Amino acid sequence: MQTITNTDIKEYPLVSQGKVRDIYALDNETLLIVTTDRMSAFDVVLPDPIPYKGVVLNQLTVFWMEKYKDLVANHLLQTELNNFSSDLQKYSEQLEGRSVIVKRTNPLPIECIIRGYISGSGWKDYQKNGQVCGIDLPDGLRESDKLPEPLFTPSTKADMGDHDENITLEEAQAKIDDTVLDKVKKITLDIFNDASKLAEKNGLIIADTKFEFGLADQELYLIDEVLTPDSSRFWPLEQYTPGTSQPSFDKQYLRDWLKENWGESEEPPRLPREVIEETKSKYLEAYRLLTGKELLSS
Repeated sequence: MQTITNTDIKEYPLVSQGKVRDIYALDNETLLIVTTDRMSAFDVVLPDPIPYKGVVLNQLTVFWMEKYKDLVANHLLQTELNNFSSDLQKYSEQLEGRSVIVKRTNPLPIECIIRGYISGSGWKDYQKNGQVCGIDLPDGLRESDKLPEPLFTPSTKADMGDHDENITLEEAQAKIDDTVLDKVKKITLDIFNDASKLAEKNGLIIADTKFEFGLADQELYLIDEVLTPDSSRFWPLEQYTPGTSQPSFDKQYLRDWLKENWGESEEPPRLPREVIEETKSKYLEAYRLLTGKELLSS
């Protein structure tokens, strides 16, 4: 399986190229989403890809969307390349394992972040004012402590190159209808609570994650990626030690390396081979632990 950093599907217009995904319009109702191996950190695309990363993200998303399809509709229409049209199958090297055909929706203008533990931007906010997204938290929490209950903490959806910003529930209410907000909050909590139980049985803590939703014909759909190493913090349960940052099966390892080797004001550095291989192995191990299946192929 090839490492894919860019795609070129000539028969259809490229309507969006994000940090990781290339999206093509197949018609007025459907899109082709291709998850590449591009790696981003701190809202910047790095010069080196991570092999298999796009396949991990795509296949994990399909796994979770299938698992929770009775809880919330999702935008997946076709997940198997063999069932794509012939004009797409000829691009099999670019699409195999990393592409889906989905229903077009109008994405909600917020990201639905759920936190079971205090880490990342939530920890930074708590250190400043004892709050996360305007929610008061108990005094004396340590980094990586488990929260008394999972918190729904929405954020803005930034354009490429900009930073998402944590917002309060009241600010989210100004962006979307109250009924829709209540519904996505409940779905977010329900999926997180159930997925956390599954993950812990397999030796992983889901510290936090984000979900995205869209509307089509007044129906709510789960879209984008779901419970992947790019959108979540996965910690090994046996090594969990509150009071400090945790080892992880996500991009935190890479973020930590970049913090030590990049000032962010310069162009991002090339990644050493050992950093690429370690990041790849973490993504593959997250997939194996969560699904019980091996993904690696030659």
